[in-house]
Amino acid sequence: MTEQVLFVCHANLCRSPMAEYLARRALERWPVTVASTGTDAVPGRPIHPYAAVITAARGIDASGFRSRRLRADQLTDATLVLTATRRQRSVCVGLAPATLHRTFTLHQFARLAAVADPPPRTADRPVRAAVEAAARARSRLQPMPDADDLVDPIGGTAADFQRCAEEIERSMAPIGVLIAAAG
Repeated sequence: MTEQVLFVCHANLCRSPMAEYLARRALERWPVTVASTGTDAVPGRPIHPYAAVITAARGIDASGFRSRRLRADQLTDATLVLTATRRQRSVCVGLAPATLHRTFTLHQFARLAAVADPPPRTADRPVRAAVEAAARARSRLQPMPDADDLVDPIGGTAADFQRCAEEIERSMAPIGVLIAAAG
């Protein structure tokens, strides 16, 4: 069974598309699909030019990307929902309350993944096992709401987009390790 990781940001032009492409590469060994969407996206827009340059520098062609607006079915179909900010997490859970226990900010889930006990190996459901392991780790981790939001680089320089991509990659490292431990 294919699992899905869904990244959510505001406009689906910068943070979530970069996360989608970077995570797709990081998780390519497992039966996981990766997608992105935006809470306030205008459908059909291309990835931001700086985000396209950042992904291209990593050997990823994002030229075919088109923005998508968040829908409840995207959330309910996802095994794991990772948002750029706490506000977007709240929007997701409000739109699809059943996703509460599998919706996190990217930074929050990365911190949980870093302290989670390795889940049992379940090659067919590694993302679900990682979500369950991260949920069990919540009691060992102090909340850090000020550290949960991924800064939006829109309106910034190419260097701001580069920093955002590096933050995404740093967050994906413990997430990939936790998923690998389950798969």
